[in-house]
Amino acid sequence: MFSSVGFSVACSGMFVSCIGAAPGRILSRLCALLLLVALGLGSELRVRVRLSDGLVTEEVLEADNERDSISLEFKQGDGTLITFVADFKQDVKIFRALILGELERGQNQYQALCFISRLNRNEIIPSESMARLRQKNPQAIRLAEERRGLEQLTMSAAVNLSRAWQLSSHIHNMCSEAHEAIYTREADVKHWLDKGVDGSIFEVLPQTTEVPSFQACHTTKDLWQPCLCTYSLRLEWYPCLLKYCRSRDTTGKGSTYKCGIKSCSKGYHFTYYVPQKQLCLWDEET
Repeated sequence: MFSSVGFSVACSGMFVSCIGAAPGRILSRLCALLLLVALGLGSELRVRVRLSDGLVTEEVLEADNERDSISLEFKQGDGTLITFVADFKQDVKIFRALILGELERGQNQYQALCFISRLNRNEIIPSESMARLRQKNPQAIRLAEERRGLEQLTMSAAVNLSRAWQLSSHIHNMCSEAHEAIYTREADVKHWLDKGVDGSIFEVLPQTTEVPSFQACHTTKDLWQPCLCTYSLRLEWYPCLLKYCRSRDTTGKGSTYKCGIKSCSKGYHFTYYVPQKQLCLWDEET
């Protein structure tokens, strides 16, 4: 087991010698348990991280080898539940925010938002590696080694939930609460159309160039006026890259092996159209 910054990537080969160890019922059961972990059945990882507001939260990271995906979920200080899914099969990433509503202002108990875009290479480690990641000190508060820049995303199209399976099988379960608040970018729409995705999945939203009078929601006074909403979130800690180390055998021949992970933090700023400011009450002047 090779460690880096308190984490290790379990190598399934290390468990082979366990089978041939001294006999014993307890040892046999332990070996069986270790083999189950090596096969990726125990793929959930809980990591304590500090948010930008100073509060400590617990991230739950989970890998699904069969579906080739990774999920990350945590609760913000204001109670908002953030979920991120990386779908490697379809090269799609999904962000979901479940925001507590302001009941005294006529909102529902919570409001759901979903943002969908293409998953780029080297954004996060593969699901197979994530399934083997182990933490040496679960009580430690983790800080990302690299703080990546803020990504600005203009979400200019809505996604039809009933047809979204063409983009990713994860969208229906993740975004069912969002209903008509599922958004994507124009560049991603063009990419998916070129790949043969049905264009009826998407609905182009009104643009600022078409309606120059559109204002940002934080400057709009009328709760029933359409405006441009913004929503920001940050993934404070996630394994973004694998680390490789070099070794030499007795003959001097060199080789590389996985010896840990590099952790990253990244922020996202989404801008999108809403038909009324009532759907964007968090975006107000302070």
